[in-house]
Amino acid sequence: MHPIVDKVTQRIIERSRDSRQAYLDRMNRLKEQSPHRSSLSCGNLAHGFAACNQNDKDVLKFMNRANVAVVSAYNDMLSAHQPYEKYPDIIREAAHGMGSVAQVAGATPAMCDGVTQGQPGMELSLFSRDTIAMSTAVSLSHNMFDAALLLGICDKIVPGLLIGALSFGYLPTVLVPSGPMPSGLPNKEKQRIRQLYAEGKIGKDELLEAESKSYHSPGTCTFYGTANSNQLLVEVMGLHMPGAAFVNPGTPLRDALTRAATEQAIKLSKPHGGQLGLGDMVDEKSIVNALVALLVTGGSTNHTIHWIAIARAAGIIIDWNDYADLSAVVPSMTRIYPNGQEDVNAFHEAGGTPLLIRELLTAGYLHNDVETVIGPGLENYAQMPVMEKGALQWQPAPGKSLRPDVLSSATEPFAPDGGLRVLDGNLGRGVIKVSAVAEEHRAVDAPAVVFNDQNELKNAFEAGQLDRDCVVVVRFQGPKANGMPELHKLTPYLGVLQDRGFQVALVTDGRMSGASGKVPAAIHVYPEALDGGPLARIRDGDRVILDAGTGKLTVDVEAREFMARPLAEVDLSGSHQDYGRELFGWMRRGASTPEEGASSFWTAGP
Repeated sequence: MHPIVDKVTQRIIERSRDSRQAYLDRMNRLKEQSPHRSSLSCGNLAHGFAACNQNDKDVLKFMNRANVAVVSAYNDMLSAHQPYEKYPDIIREAAHGMGSVAQVAGATPAMCDGVTQGQPGMELSLFSRDTIAMSTAVSLSHNMFDAALLLGICDKIVPGLLIGALSFGYLPTVLVPSGPMPSGLPNKEKQRIRQLYAEGKIGKDELLEAESKSYHSPGTCTFYGTANSNQLLVEVMGLHMPGAAFVNPGTPLRDALTRAATEQAIKLSKPHGGQLGLGDMVDEKSIVNALVALLVTGGSTNHTIHWIAIARAAGIIIDWNDYADLSAVVPSMTRIYPNGQEDVNAFHEAGGTPLLIRELLTAGYLHNDVETVIGPGLENYAQMPVMEKGALQWQPAPGKSLRPDVLSSATEPFAPDGGLRVLDGNLGRGVIKVSAVAEEHRAVDAPAVVFNDQNELKNAFEAGQLDRDCVVVVRFQGPKANGMPELHKLTPYLGVLQDRGFQVALVTDGRMSGASGKVPAAIHVYPEALDGGPLARIRDGDRVILDAGTGKLTVDVEAREFMARPLAEVDLSGSHQDYGRELFGWMRRGASTPEEGASSFWTAGP
């Protein structure tokens, strides 16, 4: 193992020793009671299989056959999840072939951040993760099940499914993706059209035409944002079938992988002699593997929040220093939009996750000694699924990348580090992703322009007030203020300013999403403004220094003067009511800091 990867892993193990052991003790106690439906009364069990056909009822009366829970985030508005409509039938058929049963245990919400960007619904997005976790727990609470399949892909959905399922970590669990849509409008052209619209040079009709060519069919959006980062990280954790992440939907290979996931979940179940559950597989080493995979691919900054929450659900405590220390030593091996111009389909064609895993194992950046859903050893994931004579087979990943402009090797990376940095200073603590930020833009020293609402920036841009070097501060966007919405709609405006030759940066207590791009952005800054953080004291014209190289995030105001300033006040009632936001007040009030997972469940440990 690389010495720093090993050092960070050991640090996490030591930090988590008590909480991890408490979690494992709970799961072992619950595991001893399974199969749980044996403890159900006759009335309980009769309710549990009342809607089944007679064959399934006969199977479920006995405790030596598995019943697989399907927890689905299907809806047909969300393109990534529309293919899940047909999955339950595929899963039931595969389970019957194993002499077992599969039941749809429940459904979870599945919102699309692409639809809600800049809309009131985005203020529910972060907390939808914890809602999904609770929905998953409700789905599995009937104690009818011996294994679980989790059907979900997008931003908060996979983290929510994992957090909820880890409360039932004694059950073996396999995540089942549906894959990305085929490639549409090239990303460079999409970016060009968006900036033209931001400058007022084209109208809505032309913008909608371009967007419709980009997002055009069932499947995940093809850029490397949070959804596709989810898939890659889950596969590197060994929770998918090998090579399953980026196989397109509606293909024989995709359906075969879904059947294989069902069969594997059954093989792992206690009635079939299995001993390990999800909680055994999500351990400190698999969490570190996920962080390495995130950093080496320049993945979504959202996962500096979500994977902290996932880890805590398994009794494991990680923080941003762990990310930063790993990022300093792992190489950058991919160029996928927004960190390049190609998409995840090109990455998959280059050798994809299997080749990436093999490269990282060989170079000592990933732990091989982990448990996965197909058995011990991550090396089993360095293989690609293929259909041969109508049957699913696996073959070794290509010897080298088939698209070296998209996927490099560990020995000849695109950059020597992972591009994620922690920023700290008298403005607070946050993170920045510099994978797509040119070297000359990574340090900005300029006057602040302060906004309390993201919509104010558009008006200032159109009025020409931002045509200068500036650090744009968008505050009162943290989890307690308004649910920490993504501020992705700011990207085109800031990108235009940068293209005009200005030095520009963003500082916010909000999020910028998996599509963070070429403009340096200090995000997730806390203490947030609503909590009396330094951002609540900053004023227009204050000199702000953001330096990704030194990790500096400061305002050049004498400390006594700065602290004597009154805290800015803003009326947030418009973000607390209507469109369902009034239902999430308890989550806003109880949210932990971003470095603690911005969670309603844990603040100072699991």
